[in-house]
Amino acid sequence: MAIVSPPFDPELKAVLDVVNQSITPTLLPEHLEVLRGPGFTPSLEQLLDGRPIVHEEHTVPGPEGAPDVLISVFRHKNHEGAGPGFFFTHVGGMIFGDRFVGVAPVVDFVERFHAVVVTVEYRLAPENPAPAALEDSYAALVWTAKHATELGIDANRLITIGGSAGGGLTAGITLMARDRNFPSLAGQVLMYSMLDEANDSVSAQQIDGIGIWDRTSNETGWNFYLGERRHTDQVTAYESAARAGDLTGVPPTYIEAGSAEVFRDEDVAYAGALWAAGGQAELHIWPGGYHLFELLAPQAQLSVAARETRAAWVARLLNETAKGA
Repeated sequence: MAIVSPPFDPELKAVLDVVNQSITPTLLPEHLEVLRGPGFTPSLEQLLDGRPIVHEEHTVPGPEGAPDVLISVFRHKNHEGAGPGFFFTHVGGMIFGDRFVGVAPVVDFVERFHAVVVTVEYRLAPENPAPAALEDSYAALVWTAKHATELGIDANRLITIGGSAGGGLTAGITLMARDRNFPSLAGQVLMYSMLDEANDSVSAQQIDGIGIWDRTSNETGWNFYLGERRHTDQVTAYESAARAGDLTGVPPTYIEAGSAEVFRDEDVAYAGALWAAGGQAELHIWPGGYHLFELLAPQAQLSVAARETRAAWVARLLNETAKGA
């Protein structure tokens, strides 16, 4: 049967046509330098402009034998007591971006939930292949949990959250936290997440040469990240969460993707695996959404719906954790 690509949402498609004039759907190894150029999401200055949000930086201990890790902390300027904490791992295919790329929807939680947001500057491949980004992110998560009180975070309401490559890292560090018995997490949010190094699903085959971050781009990212270990039994479930054979004990999980993106099917499969393990997961597939649609077209109706639906799940989770306190 011929591979037929799903349609893009018309409103999003109009934005995509403009975006594709400067960002090609297919990213090859030789594009790495360009990828690491100016960002496509709000800068730190833009995130803070006119908002009652303050930002601070900390340099925290990295993994054993590795450099220290830089993190940013966002909180309300009048933050008091202990609020929920969101630990964010950023967008960037494991190979580009910084701790501010894609964090805007999460920073909104500072005002919405009186939350504290922590975002980590993990090392990038290919200079630092796996598991560098994972171990950096986990080390920063551990530091965050251990310093929750001074950061203004209720340690019982600490949630991991990430998008794209950062979603893959979120899944990985959440599994690490379970297996290493620290920290205890209230939940995780996986946004349009990079979970399966196989890159052979139907949705991967459908999104090739179109959209944003197509199948070939995904090959570029995974190859740089895993190197010669790719497609071998040396790849761990922390690095490619689709490989996880045991998902028991994973905290409540929110999973979302667009219907017209590479990661659709692996994200759906991960939700199914969580349910099969007796876990709690909520899954949303946004019709006509391409990869990163909410970041590239934040005012589109589908983007607004995605943010509101995600925030509603977070609100329910936080309400449940408050009852259990």
